[in-house]
Amino acid sequence: MPRWLPRAMVLALALYACFQLGSWAFHQLVGLLINILIAFFLALAIEPAVGRMAARGMRRGLATFIVFLAVIAFGVGFVVLLGSMLAGQIVDMVEDFPKYLDSVIRWINSTFHTDLSRVEVQDSLLRSDWLRRYVQNSASGVLDISTTVLGGLFKVLTIFLFSFYFAADGPRLRRTLCSVLPPAKQAEVLRAWEIAVDKTGGYLYSRGLMALISGVAHYILLEILGVPYAPALAVWVGLVSQFIPTIGTYLAGALPMLIAFTVNPWYALWVLGFVVIYQQFENYVLQPKLTSKTVDIHPAVAFGSVVAGTALLGAVGALIAIPAVATLQAFLGAYVKRYAVTDDPRVHGHRRRDGGRALARLRGVIRAKRDEGRPRGAGPEQP
Repeated sequence: MPRWLPRAMVLALALYACFQLGSWAFHQLVGLLINILIAFFLALAIEPAVGRMAARGMRRGLATFIVFLAVIAFGVGFVVLLGSMLAGQIVDMVEDFPKYLDSVIRWINSTFHTDLSRVEVQDSLLRSDWLRRYVQNSASGVLDISTTVLGGLFKVLTIFLFSFYFAADGPRLRRTLCSVLPPAKQAEVLRAWEIAVDKTGGYLYSRGLMALISGVAHYILLEILGVPYAPALAVWVGLVSQFIPTIGTYLAGALPMLIAFTVNPWYALWVLGFVVIYQQFENYVLQPKLTSKTVDIHPAVAFGSVVAGTALLGAVGALIAIPAVATLQAFLGAYVKRYAVTDDPRVHGHRRRDGGRALARLRGVIRAKRDEGRPRGAGPEQP
């Protein structure tokens, strides 16, 4: 056996063990890493406001605390307002449920010539096996729901804590990062940081503008239908549909449908149809246009980045995909050498019109070559 073989085997085993340990640690910490990534982009989003307040002489820690306090106060107030409204509407809906059930039963009896009654339907529902199983499963799943809620609160607290540190100690973090790099690399890091702040701010601006447009559109619909709490529902639809990726649209449309159902069951169908149509308009017309102007990326790139981010990181990837791609594109754009474009009609999407002339010239050249090969005195070749 060669002397180097045992050492090579030990080294290979050690490298394999380190790889397995690193893979295990990464899978265990992937949740924390995603939370840190969200916190970093949240810190970039509030950096302009914190920077303006710090430039006026306020300490960055106090400025960051004020910004976070304003965001939390707005979020808690909005949730409390919608919660109280939703609770009142659910109580009204439960009280009026027998009336809705009677109207549905009358429609079924008149349409299908049946003889149903509300008492029979209620008794069949209360004595059904699926209702009993649903109640049992709900009772056993209370602990799981509580655990999920507590885990979500801990995750939110972790994100806010890291984002507070990133925003309050932003200059110190940049100095620490630049201290281990040569001067040329320091300038590149600072430029990338500035680009990330600008692109993240532009992305939030575009989302806020789309939330405003969505809220106004749904407010007009709800006012026409006479649905109560139309302003609060419009704000709910605008914010939730824009700032909660993937499932935000469904959550945003469910609440107005529920409130509209308490007024008239057919109004819920109108709200559903409007939500679906507006969502298609927003996805394929409004969002690409606004994103291309505020974040300065092509609409197709914006759409593809959201799809790729969702495939990689789920809802988190969909939320941060556009500012991340915009930052990367703007940073790498300085290293791409560009040339002057030739003045050709095909560049502007026009086809060249001299195709017939080129073909005639080609035929003339071929005929001249044939004439050169013919003996002298012979007549021209007949076509």
